[in-house]
Amino acid sequence: MLDVKRLRVGNLLVAASAAVALSIGPVHDADAAVPAPTPGSLQPLHIDSVYVSGVSSGGFLANQLHIAHSDIFRGVGIFSAGAYDCAQGNLTTALYACMNTLLPRKTPAQLERETRDRAAYGSVAPVANLSGAPVWLSHGSSDRTVDRKVNDDLATYYRDFGANVSYDTASSAGHAWVSPLGEVSCTATAAPYVNNCGGDPERAMLTHLFGTARPATTTALTGKLVQFEQNAYAPGASASAISMGNEGFAYIPQSCETGVSCKLMVALHGCYQYYGLIGNTFMAEANLNEYADTNSMVVLYPQAATASDNPRGCWNWWAYGGDTHYAEKGGRQLTAVTNMVNAIAGAPRG
Repeated sequence: MLDVKRLRVGNLLVAASAAVALSIGPVHDADAAVPAPTPGSLQPLHIDSVYVSGVSSGGFLANQLHIAHSDIFRGVGIFSAGAYDCAQGNLTTALYACMNTLLPRKTPAQLERETRDRAAYGSVAPVANLSGAPVWLSHGSSDRTVDRKVNDDLATYYRDFGANVSYDTASSAGHAWVSPLGEVSCTATAAPYVNNCGGDPERAMLTHLFGTARPATTTALTGKLVQFEQNAYAPGASASAISMGNEGFAYIPQSCETGVSCKLMVALHGCYQYYGLIGNTFMAEANLNEYADTNSMVVLYPQAATASDNPRGCWNWWAYGGDTHYAEKGGRQLTAVTNMVNAIAGAPRG
């Protein structure tokens, strides 16, 4: 196992020691703002637009999904991550250049050229799709896991492609998804990595992505949380083979089941936030379900899992598992997630 102290918190979201983080086990909060899961499958709904959001490794994957499939994902919201394919398929680069900056990393301009080349080959969507695309980014001043400079690169990368970028650096948050429902103090970097800084960044994110967002519900949720098998969407029908969990989840508001036109938000947890470790905590505290009920928004919660070369349950942003196409359309996890999206949006699978 990697030396967490030497790596300044390891892969991501691991400021607490691995032993402590692993010892907390699955958490199932009876008062959590998420319904008990209902076993089922992903069914086609009337989806008019698709977005993706994520934190840390989930933020890197959210960016990869957006770049590879900007014809599917209209916009993206990211808490603390770097520019597209910063890691260049190398764990050392990921740790020492794309989290902290002890090693040199490719500039945004270099990564932009690589993106254009991939678009020309068809391995990612045309970069013209990024012009005007809403992009919401956030980095907290107490975040020592992914350096501010790396987040700045992501903002520059998107702006250079003409995206409509909102970049919040005013928060004092540690390395975390930030939410008014979070249980961790604002400046900390500690499990389960959902921090409360007294504000409501989800409203800011959704307003920027959608153009307008109704206030979150303050009453009990009325939708349902569907628990589905991720094997059905993974390449080769094996989620575990690509470091994903057996189960995934989707929060579906009542309105979306009655034929109303709805948005779809893919929400990607970070390392040490997967269901097998912390149960429904991320889904309960991310403050997305509350907006889902009032904004006719389905929230899809795919789940990563651990593997021998991914002991912290991170999403794949450095080519673990031998997936050299991890940041392109052919990436195994990208394929699994887009298959889930297509199942809900009624489109054919990739």
